[in-house]
Amino acid sequence: MHIGHFALANSLMVAPMAGVTDRPFRQLCKRLGAGYAVSEMVTSRRDLWNTLKTSRRADHAGEPGPIAVQIAGTEPQMMADAALYNIDRGAQIIDINMGCPAKKVCNKWAGSALMQDEKLALAIVEAVVAACATRNVPVTLKMRTGWCQQHKNAVALARFFESAGVQMLAVHGRTREQGYKGAAEYETVAAVKACVSIPVVANGDIDSPEKARDVLRRTGADAIMVGRAAQGRPWIFREIGHFLATGTQLAPPLVSEVKRLLLEHLHDHYALYGEFLGVRSARKHIGWYVRALPGGEEFRGQMNALENSAEQTAAVEQFFDRLNLRMDRIPAHCEETATTKKGTRMVEVAV
Repeated sequence: MHIGHFALANSLMVAPMAGVTDRPFRQLCKRLGAGYAVSEMVTSRRDLWNTLKTSRRADHAGEPGPIAVQIAGTEPQMMADAALYNIDRGAQIIDINMGCPAKKVCNKWAGSALMQDEKLALAIVEAVVAACATRNVPVTLKMRTGWCQQHKNAVALARFFESAGVQMLAVHGRTREQGYKGAAEYETVAAVKACVSIPVVANGDIDSPEKARDVLRRTGADAIMVGRAAQGRPWIFREIGHFLATGTQLAPPLVSEVKRLLLEHLHDHYALYGEFLGVRSARKHIGWYVRALPGGEEFRGQMNALENSAEQTAAVEQFFDRLNLRMDRIPAHCEETATTKKGTRMVEVAV
């Protein structure tokens, strides 16, 4: 799998998710089997570049490459300037956001709203590609199948974007109108793959190794992109990778391993955000890790009342220590049933 002159470790990708795919999360997913991860979207508005929020999103310290940064906006020149700004701060690949369905983004005609204005969408792509060409930086783009069910124009746009110099396309199998409701469809992704020669990535509802296999078969895509299913379950990438390579299931991680991974994640998270914001923004990650575990909902309520990192990490340790008395491994695929200490015949892997 290549993006421009970059060879990726594999064809498993972490989707850019605002408020989620920060540097600690991206690094963890890469450690656990993802070959590529795209940052949270960075605004193209120059007046916001020096804010703490943007500076954190542009923080790639110690992150293994290639470093991919997603930019969002509505003005071609502003988007080109934002691309160069992020390249100067370490970006090796620039990704254009035409997939975000959030109202606060689409109301400003950014994200997937750009798919309604094909002329503007193409002008933005041309400006960003031209700017990045001066630095030998590839440009990729993430989009949806269209704005609404009656206007699915991903195939037409894909042809335009390829001709303008985009070197990879990621397609989420929903319209903007759907948001994250209903089921993703992959026929449009397959149609995009059939009409271009650049790599195409399938995204949407990929939440298990079997689903990853089926989506790759149905679409002919070159890679898959996992988003929400990796929240609290970053080891999904090694599970998918193992299954695609061998056809066998990987054992769910040991409770003790998940405890270690989460504590390491929290340590990196606090270091990036500081004590006050770090504790509060970590709550969602902790909640995702424990949501399907016995006692997880009760623990979330207790944990959300804690106000400092020492209390938060101590609570996490205690929760997983108690859990380890009940089971060796976490539930497979976030199900409520669990593998107990009686054991299971599944392949085990060390991290």
